[in-house]
Amino acid sequence: MAFEMDSKEKQYQEAIDWLFGQLPMFSRVGAAAYKPGLDNTLALDSIYRSPHKQFKAIHIAGTNGKGSTSHTLASVLQANGYKTGLYTSPHLLDFRERIRIDGKMIPKESVVEFVNDWRRRDSDLKPSFFELTMMMAFDWFAKEKVDVAVVEVGMGGRLDSTNIITPLLSIITNISFDHTQFLGSTLEDIAREKAGIIKPGVPVVIGEADGRVKEVFDETAREKGAEITFAEEQPDIRLDYEPAQGWRLEIDRDHSVVIPLRGRYQGKNMRTVATALRELPKVGIPLQLEKTVAGLEGVVTLTGLRGRWEQVGDAPVVICDTGHNEGGITENMVTLRALFPGKHIRFVVGFVNDKDVAHIVNLFPAKADYYFTRASIPRAMQPQDVAEIFAQAGIKGTTYPTVKEAYRAALADSSKEDVIYVGGSTFIVADFLADLQV
Repeated sequence: MAFEMDSKEKQYQEAIDWLFGQLPMFSRVGAAAYKPGLDNTLALDSIYRSPHKQFKAIHIAGTNGKGSTSHTLASVLQANGYKTGLYTSPHLLDFRERIRIDGKMIPKESVVEFVNDWRRRDSDLKPSFFELTMMMAFDWFAKEKVDVAVVEVGMGGRLDSTNIITPLLSIITNISFDHTQFLGSTLEDIAREKAGIIKPGVPVVIGEADGRVKEVFDETAREKGAEITFAEEQPDIRLDYEPAQGWRLEIDRDHSVVIPLRGRYQGKNMRTVATALRELPKVGIPLQLEKTVAGLEGVVTLTGLRGRWEQVGDAPVVICDTGHNEGGITENMVTLRALFPGKHIRFVVGFVNDKDVAHIVNLFPAKADYYFTRASIPRAMQPQDVAEIFAQAGIKGTTYPTVKEAYRAALADSSKEDVIYVGGSTFIVADFLADLQV
């Protein structure tokens, strides 16, 4: 039996190595892996007999908050008794985090089966990592007969692989500067790309939008005949921040629930979620109050959500967060100031090499200690380059070749009253959490 288990594990590792090694993966190598357009995806979809047409879906785009919003909605659907698929990216510790049903990751055997099936087909089609992974998810969801799948966009929206679906409900969380080399150099351009998920006759919820960005969403919804709802325009949604616990959502006069996502920025995401929950019964997904409360309370345990203002230490306080662009980092710095006034903060940070770090460096406080490092992916920016960009803004720090070494140095330098923040890149957080598990 032990030999058989070893053999299965070897098969899985070979499948994962092939996925990571043979297919261009944006999160690892960057622009070389980006394949705009739906031609590849439509060809894949035809090969696998359009699995996405066999389940209902909710489609979620936006610059920040997609992951938290997706996981929270999936948790509510799961708690309400719907067999719920969840497709998100990137993963932190395990590839299979990307593909879940009712919180459980896709079995290793299913990954092996799909990869081997694809390789046997000997197709001339050359899909990206994201395209093939997405098809793996849709194929598994169809085979397992999920009732509904929550599908997170990879990048943008209009040309994203996931945009072959016609969902029951579309959600766009917000617009901020990120991936400008692909999505456009203005917020209006980025909004237009993300508005590409709005489908004819399909209602859409917008988390945050103002000015020309709001006009882009309004115009697109009008053109598509899609009912549009702005979460910011729902004054009767009451949310209160409880730093030690998360966000308290008032459901009615007699009911409230604490959603255990502790980042201050999560208030905007939870307003978006609350607005979306009002729309679901209108599109054929009725919800029960007690089960919805259980889903909101259990978002972390039911779905395995990690890396969102996750506190892993108390003395010193150690927090990691995957916020990695202008909007995300701005919110995180606001939260740090609000929760830890007067505390000395030590930043363990690194970035990817296509990130406009010069554009976001001024968001970080000058009065802090910095430990510059790099994640263990080819796309990671060298620590010396990060240090140089920060130095040009008057912020000095020390460089370390790995996240493990940077964090250990910060920990050794800290008093029990300090705060250590680990982030800057999703992949810095991934390396950090992986090291904690060793």
